Order: sequence, then C-alpha cells, then structure tokens
Amino acid sequence: MKNPGIETTGANTLICGTDEAGRGPLAGPVFAACVVLDAGYKIDGLADSKTLSEKKRNALAITIKTYAKAWAIASASVQEIDQLNILQASLLAMKRAVESLPFTPHLVWVDGNQSPRLKCPVRTIIRGDSLIPEISAASILAKTARDAEMQRLHQCFPLYGFDQHKGYPTKQHLAALQQHGASKIHRQSFAPVRKSSLSQDTLTQAAIPNCC
Repeated sequence: MKNPGIETTGANTLICGTDEAGRGPLAGPVFAACVVLDAGYKIDGLADSKTLSEKKRNALAITIKTYAKAWAIASASVQEIDQLNILQASLLAMKRAVESLPFTPHLVWVDGNQSPRLKCPVRTIIRGDSLIPEISAASILAKTARDAEMQRLHQCFPLYGFDQHKGYPTKQHLAALQQHGASKIHRQSFAPVRKSSLSQDTLTQAAIPNCC
C-alpha cells in the first residue's frame, strides 16, 4: 500500500525502490538492491524484510526476480566500508544497484533519510521498506543476497558462526572474536573488531579453507 503522503506518478512512470542490508554487522560486505515492479503483476506479501521469516523472504525473492519489470543487486566491500564508513558504503552499493538496471528509472525511492547521488530524481522515505512495495521488494532482495553471501563466507571462515548470525554482533560472534581475533572479512572500523584481543595472524589457518 502506498503511503498517502508520498506523491505518485503516472502508470508509465518507471519507479524504482532501493534499500540496503547489512549496515549493522561486524563482518562481510553491505548489499543493496533496487526493484522496478510490473504494474500488471501484483506481488502479495511484500513487507520489510526484517519482519519476514527466512522461508518467506526466499520465496518472495524468487517471485520478485521472476515478475518484476527489472531488478539489480550490488554490494560494497569490507575494504570500502572501512575506507568510506558504513553509511557511504551503503549509498555506494545503492548507486551501483540502480546504475546496473537496463534502463534509467524516472524516479528512485530510497529507504531512510539519506540518498545516493544518481542521475535521476531521488526521494528518501523513512520506513519506506514497510510502506512502499518497491522498497519492500528491494529490501527482500538485498537481505536474501547478503544472507547467501554470509553462508558462503561461513565455509571460508567457519570459526565465527556466520551461518547463524550473518555477521551481526551476537554474543556468539563477540566471543569468537575474542577467542580467534578478526578475520580479513571483519570490518576493522567497527569498535568491537578493533577491540578484539587477537589479530588475524593468530588464527588457525588450517581451519580456514582457501576459498575467499
């Protein structure tokens, strides 16, 4: 359902929603997605990805990719997060996603109150991921893509439990940081990582497959 306070445009206007996933974790890239929905196909169940179960998110991601007019997913690396800060890296990932679309949208709706620099008009919408279907869809694609990447990274760095917490600062993750130190995919600019008592050099390298 559209927020009545948000101005909408004509049926032929290409409106793109964009959102990010992964600003809070201590490890891994930040992801962003953008979606242009097809007005001729209504996708039921779109909502803020954080309110959906993993099973529901994954099912909706398949539907979005199948029936949206266009979609794209992009990311910003751990190195970019540490160099730019997490906000600017998130905006960079959004910019990459929108610029990966096969066309330039007429308008981009961005979740939150900060927007990437784009060549088309942009409007920020606080709580847009729960108000605007296009942003909800982008939220789902970004979240499922990042979760899949953290599952992959768990195979490379099994000491941290990324398959369970996806890099967020859970009790389990913080304990692993203290025990094993930070890996190369941890965000060194984040305080809990900086404060971890051991360095990457102390890791048991035999426990880390050479896949990343």
